[in-house]
Amino acid sequence: MDFQLSAQQREFQQAARRFAQEELVEVAKACERTSEPVPDAVRQRMGELGFLGINIPQTYGGVGAGKVDALIVLEELAKVSAAVAFPVFEANCGPAQTLLYFAPEWLKQRVLPKVCSGEMMVSVSMSEPDVGTAMTELKTRAVIKGDRIVINGVKRWCSGAGHAQGYVLYCRLADKPGAAGVGAVYLEKGTPGLSFGKPEQFMGARGFHNAEIYLDNVEVPVENIVVPAGGVKDLMRSFNMERLGNSTCALGIAASALEVALAYTQERQQFGKPLVDFQAVQLRLAEMKIDVEAARLLIHRAAQGAEDGLPSLLDTSVAKCFANEAVRRVVTHGVQVMGAYGYSSDYPMEQKMRDAWLWGIGGGHIDLQKVNIAGELVGRRFSQR
Repeated sequence: MDFQLSAQQREFQQAARRFAQEELVEVAKACERTSEPVPDAVRQRMGELGFLGINIPQTYGGVGAGKVDALIVLEELAKVSAAVAFPVFEANCGPAQTLLYFAPEWLKQRVLPKVCSGEMMVSVSMSEPDVGTAMTELKTRAVIKGDRIVINGVKRWCSGAGHAQGYVLYCRLADKPGAAGVGAVYLEKGTPGLSFGKPEQFMGARGFHNAEIYLDNVEVPVENIVVPAGGVKDLMRSFNMERLGNSTCALGIAASALEVALAYTQERQQFGKPLVDFQAVQLRLAEMKIDVEAARLLIHRAAQGAEDGLPSLLDTSVAKCFANEAVRRVVTHGVQVMGAYGYSSDYPMEQKMRDAWLWGIGGGHIDLQKVNIAGELVGRRFSQR
């Protein structure tokens, strides 16, 4: 068991850190100011550097490295802003991974090289107005008619809606109750009948185009089925990687909050000495460091254990639950040790506080992770009905 990064992983880390600090800081400020997502040119630059296909095989235009390598890059970008990290999140942890593991070969060949190059981004569409956590209750219907699929419904809380070029759409593919009828279909922006609502305005996570998706007799070839009806377990298995991406974005925010607090408390003077000389401040900094390190270890353990496949539900739920709660503790300490400056929008801690809360809501909320953990401990799933 080796807890040190390999030479290759250190190279990825240094390259991502350099890119983030030199090229993404101003982009992140613009995303925060305008609520607009990362420009296409910046995403394509990420593709040039290989960051959009770290754990996608070279066959499909990726680097072919491991899951931990991908998360190391994601953390460095998330330290600047989760908004600028989002394209890397979607490629290395999100729906591109669902396509990699479950889509037909022709679809992989069509989409994944474009994802890796930055030519396109693929988002996932799961939730609906009356369906959040209960994925088995989806109402959006995809009816197979010969060699076509006709889709009708409304999807909600889709990050990337209207901005992404492709969508992995969870829907009801068969007239069967519960999980037996649920699968996933791939469709692209510009398909007739596909439209998008007004982007949501959040207190944080600005730069994520999150909006409703409207499907009015949208038709795609039957070959666009990614996972057939009854394949919810496969969809959830691939979603475990998305949970690790979520956890890593939380980790990046926490790690950067610690960096800001360390710099501030060594510079700021009170009673003739730096804040860091006060024991109460030392304790908060130590607690922040413990949370950051523990979250990183849990995330990397879950990813490393899945190098030959997809991460386990238990490992990813443990990592996500801890990281989601840890980032909230860390930014709270960060605001407190900085006092009024921590609460001021002229300093970075205030944004980190707002951004931190998203991750414990999206991707399966914190309490759901605890239910997953309990279920894995006793060897059964608990019904929420």
